[in-house]
Amino acid sequence: MSAEASGPEAAEAPSLEAPKPSGLEPGSAAYGLKPLTPNSKYVKLNVGGSLHYTTLRTLTGQDTLLKTMFSGRAEVLTDAGGWVLIDRSGRHFGTILNYLRDGSVPLPESTRELGELLGEARYYLVQGLVEDCQLALQQKRENLSPLCLIPTVTSPREEQQLLASTSKPVVKLLHNRSNNKYSYTSTSDDNLLKNIELFDKLALRFHGRLLFLKDVLGDEICCWSFYGQGRKIAEVCCTSIVYATEKKQTKVEFPEARIFEETLNILIYETPRGPDPALLEATGGAAGGGGAGRGEDEENREHRVRRIHVRRHITHDERPHGQQIVFKD
Repeated sequence: MSAEASGPEAAEAPSLEAPKPSGLEPGSAAYGLKPLTPNSKYVKLNVGGSLHYTTLRTLTGQDTLLKTMFSGRAEVLTDAGGWVLIDRSGRHFGTILNYLRDGSVPLPESTRELGELLGEARYYLVQGLVEDCQLALQQKRENLSPLCLIPTVTSPREEQQLLASTSKPVVKLLHNRSNNKYSYTSTSDDNLLKNIELFDKLALRFHGRLLFLKDVLGDEICCWSFYGQGRKIAEVCCTSIVYATEKKQTKVEFPEARIFEETLNILIYETPRGPDPALLEATGGAAGGGGAGRGEDEENREHRVRRIHVRRHITHDERPHGQQIVFKD
C-alpha cells in the first residue's frame, strides 16, 4: 500500500488544484497597477496607514469617487500584499464606509472633527454625507451664537449713533476706575465689581427687550444711564467724594435696588406710543389754560432727566472719633 501511494498517481495529485497567481492572497482584490474587476468580492484598503476590509458592492453602490476607482474606470495602486493604497488620512474613512453601507451615520459632536469629516466627504464626493455635515455645522453655529451682544462705546458720536439706530430702551453703564484723582475707600473696588456684575445679569435677563451699552471712556467712575425713545430718562451716579480721613477719598456705592427699579421703569418705553388723552385729562394735562402753556409744560417734562446720586452716610463707628464726613457731587 505504501509503495502504491508513492507511485506516479500520488505524484500527479497536486496537479488537480488550480494554480494561484503569485503575489495575490486569498480574498485580495487586486495586484500590481491593473484595475479591479467586478469579480473581486472583497477589497483590502490601506488609507493613510488605516486598514479596512469592504466589498465592491459597498464601494460602487453610490456615485462617488470610490465608485470611479473600483468600477474599472481608473487604475488603483496596490502593494505586495494586495492592499489597495489610498493617499488620504484614514481617521474618518471608517465613517465614510459606514455611510456607503447604511446611508446614514452618527456625526461627531466636536466641531473640529465634523469639519474634518466634511473635508473627507467632499474629497470622496459622498454628496449625502456632505449635506449632513453642512447642516450639522450650521446648527452648531446657530446654537453657539451669542445670547446678547453688548456694544462698547468709544466716543460720544458713536453713542449717539447707537441710540438713534435702535427703537429699544437703552441701559448704559459707564465705569472707568482710572478716572479718579483720589484714593478709593476700602469697599469701592468690590462695589464697582458688583455694579459690573449686575449689568451683565440684567443684560442676560432683558437682552431681547433692552439694548445694553458699556462706556469705559467717560468722565464718571461708575454711572448708570437709562434712555427711552431716544432721550435720557434717568441717571444713577454711584460715586461721591468723602472726607473720611485726613484726605479726600472716592467712594463707589452699589445701589442695586435703585438700578433694578430704573431698569424696570424704562420698560414702559418698549413700544412707542403717543400720550393717552384720558391720562392727560385725569392728571390735568389737558384741562384749562392756554394751548401754548400746556405745550411748554409738556416739553419741559419730556426733557427732564431724573438724576439720582446715591449716598450712604458713614456711621459714627465707621470713622475716626471727632471727624466729620462731607459729601460732594
